[in-house]
Amino acid sequence: MVGSPAVLASFPSPSSNAIHIGDLQLRAYGLMIALGVFAAVWLSQKRCPARNIDPLAIQSLALRAVPAGLIGARAYHVLTDWRSFEGRWFDVVKVWQGGLGIPGGMLAGVVVGVWCAKRMGIHTGDLVDVVAPSLPLAQAIGRLGNWFNQELFGRPTSLPWAVRIDPEHRPVRYATQVTYQPTFLYEMLWNLALVLLLLWLDRKRVVPRGRLLSVYVIGYGVGRLWVELLRIDPAGHLFGVRVNVWVSLIAIVGGAAFLFRPTKKTRSEDSTSESGRELRDV
Repeated sequence: MVGSPAVLASFPSPSSNAIHIGDLQLRAYGLMIALGVFAAVWLSQKRCPARNIDPLAIQSLALRAVPAGLIGARAYHVLTDWRSFEGRWFDVVKVWQGGLGIPGGMLAGVVVGVWCAKRMGIHTGDLVDVVAPSLPLAQAIGRLGNWFNQELFGRPTSLPWAVRIDPEHRPVRYATQVTYQPTFLYEMLWNLALVLLLLWLDRKRVVPRGRLLSVYVIGYGVGRLWVELLRIDPAGHLFGVRVNVWVSLIAIVGGAAFLFRPTKKTRSEDSTSESGRELRDV
């Protein structure tokens, strides 16, 4: 197997899920999440001046939204895959071993962030437009943690970009298979493409104010849907279908409904249009 063309063309997994700096040992999964958060905050702050938001406000919001997001992500993972924790419930807190559900994290983080923004007097529509491209950026970097943990890969494959998985991380039914679909890499690249799309749409002012986040939700749902169909890791099922597939479909439909919902005119817009009509009558 080692000398087969599929193995020779594939890329390896890291030999360890930790990064050693002298005597210091850093869990790669946690480090990638931290780097993703820092990158998201940086990008959001860079985008603040265009929406007249104080960049320092992003730091304040992140201190509240990020912990909420981590709790929501872990809760989502545990609730949708609770059978894997039976008999070892103390492992629920071992986040460094992997197991964060992005839908739960994003929902909790956005809700807390918007709530805090309202208390700070920040227009929520402007805030979500600023933050929207930062979310897939954080996800893309965080997916590198799955590579270090040798998890969330897909079905066995002989594609030249397949990832080699060590025996102790392979599913029992595929114990003799060496190379697999690198679904974490697919999702990483999809998210990076989504970042560029959101930045382009925002620069061109294609999407109405306050709705850029809905484009992210749709894009995430579409990407996660096809990636999820390739994965073979244990997961909760509903009506014979992986729960995350249903969540992806809900994200697509919900995001589209919000994006294309009729725009309500504000009182100032109504008065402006009325004034225009009066001028034309004169």
